Amino acid sequence: MRLEGKTAIVTGGASGFGAGIVQKFLSEGARVMIADVNGDAAEVQAKQLGPNAIAQLVDVADASSVQAMADIVQDRFGHLDILVNNAGITHMPMPLEEVTEDDFDRVFNVNMKSVYLTARALVPAMKARGTGAILNVASTAGLSPRPNLNWYNASKGWMITATKTMAVELAPSGVRVNAICPVAGETPLLKSFMGEDTPEMRAKFLATIPLGRFSTPEDMANAACFLCSDEASMITGTALEIDGGRCI
Repeated sequence: MRLEGKTAIVTGGASGFGAGIVQKFLSEGARVMIADVNGDAAEVQAKQLGPNAIAQLVDVADASSVQAMADIVQDRFGHLDILVNNAGITHMPMPLEEVTEDDFDRVFNVNMKSVYLTARALVPAMKARGTGAILNVASTAGLSPRPNLNWYNASKGWMITATKTMAVELAPSGVRVNAICPVAGETPLLKSFMGEDTPEMRAKFLATIPLGRFSTPEDMANAACFLCSDEASMITGTALEIDGGRCI
């Protein structure tokens, strides 16, 4: 029960890595807001997971929606201990100059602007309490980019830098900020990363991962739980690679 008594928001918590993190946090004693643009999926998950899980419809790229989420978590939980910025999207693999401006804007807003918006809405209360943990779900793409995912790669590199600058600024206030960098995993985004989900394309991807498998929501959840727990009280500003050796 490493998170007993703690409260958390997990954005993009209704599927993929986010769902794994939600389940792990609940099993470790936390109360968790499942915040997702798919409100129906969040509601279904919350009902399945019990009274310590609540659902919240949120568009992380919209300031008013993020502020509403912050107001509701304050009303329901009284305070927030942990923020997991997990919501993210990608564009389809293609040459960088062929990505449409609309797709670029979506990647920018969901992967990058959202971190600013959640910080603006939630960090002041963490600073006032003198404690808190923020976890940004970045990617190995931000450390070792793959061709044809250029603007997604760049957004995750930005997130890693944002993690470090947030960490150094918020440390005197008792707020820790870390990132995890997963390799491609068995999530709804996998097909988008590959362009097509075929045995041949999967084999090509797996050949770049020394441990020979994709990451799982459980892999991410275990790392997230540690970094957001008091066991990691001396860790801030790190970008932990959870990648089966991909970035070696």
